[in-house]
Amino acid sequence: MSEMLLNKEHTTSQICGLVANLLIKKRWMLATAESCTGGLMAAACTDLAGSSVWFERGFVSYANAAKTELLGVAPTLIEAHGAVSEPVARAMASGALAHSHAQVALAVTGVAGPAGGSPGKPVGTVWFAWATPSGLSSAVQHFAGDRAAVRQASVRYALDGLLQIINREETSCGS
Repeated sequence: MSEMLLNKEHTTSQICGLVANLLIKKRWMLATAESCTGGLMAAACTDLAGSSVWFERGFVSYANAAKTELLGVAPTLIEAHGAVSEPVARAMASGALAHSHAQVALAVTGVAGPAGGSPGKPVGTVWFAWATPSGLSSAVQHFAGDRAAVRQASVRYALDGLLQIINREETSCGS
């Protein structure tokens, strides 16, 4: 996903609307698994009228125990890699699918700040994962700004990433 660029000409709400249209067309439901965004992705989705047609549920798993209890993320995975890591983001996305009726999931885990960063994972480090019927993909971003800016950029990136993945799948499948 390193080639992914933020869709600068659209607002987060517009990107969400584009995602909604594609999900409705495919008759897919979306589940979100959020840590550092604390439900902002689910809120962005449900801000759209009629979202119950394509938004199935959102998991807010801020604490490590919540990642394990709600999404089935293995505690050993968190211990080995840390909560802000590619393996945990991927397990969160997979867990969101396994614990919902959705066909598509996106997950986000990161360090929004202002504290909590480390040399290896500075404030602004955010891991993303997307689970679709064709597989799992992930990416990391390093966002600048304060806590609110990191969280908002994370929501936008996650939704834009999902839009691009679904568009790519639609193009490759010809559906």
